[in-house]
Amino acid sequence: MSFYDAVVPAYLQMLNSLTGLLTKAEAYCEARKIEPAVLLGSRLYPDMLPLTKQVQLVCDHASRGCARLTHSEVPSTPDTETTFAELKQRLAKTVDYVKSFTPAQFEGADAKDVTFPVGAGRTMTLKGQQFLSAFSFPNFYFHAVTAHGILRHNGVEIGKRDFLGVS
Repeated sequence: MSFYDAVVPAYLQMLNSLTGLLTKAEAYCEARKIEPAVLLGSRLYPDMLPLTKQVQLVCDHASRGCARLTHSEVPSTPDTETTFAELKQRLAKTVDYVKSFTPAQFEGADAKDVTFPVGAGRTMTLKGQQFLSAFSFPNFYFHAVTAHGILRHNGVEIGKRDFLGVS
């Protein structure tokens, strides 16, 4: 399997499944006359980030992960989304961005150095494979599963198949 095949399809699967989760969440709000902002601002615990930020971070980890692994310019996207439609638009733009990468761009990326910020003006450098498996994917999936957990906790009828995007 190529490194491209290990990276891009995984990001795309979850980005697309989150779009489906948000569609179900939006319908849930409409059916139960719940103000969407309530669900979009929901958290699993008071010190955790709300649903909107979880989705934004999933997008950031996918787009920045691809960019860093291919040594492309790292995109910066302002976090301005406040509606389901805006979040789904951000997911769609991220899908398009991730799809824009080619297998050739990932050739040798598993063994190349990837330097990335780790907060407060600090950086870390890892080989591409290590960056993917120890940083990018864990963060990407953490925020995706947290978004799923927020929706499920608030009564949206979703399960594992929805999370995996196979329902």
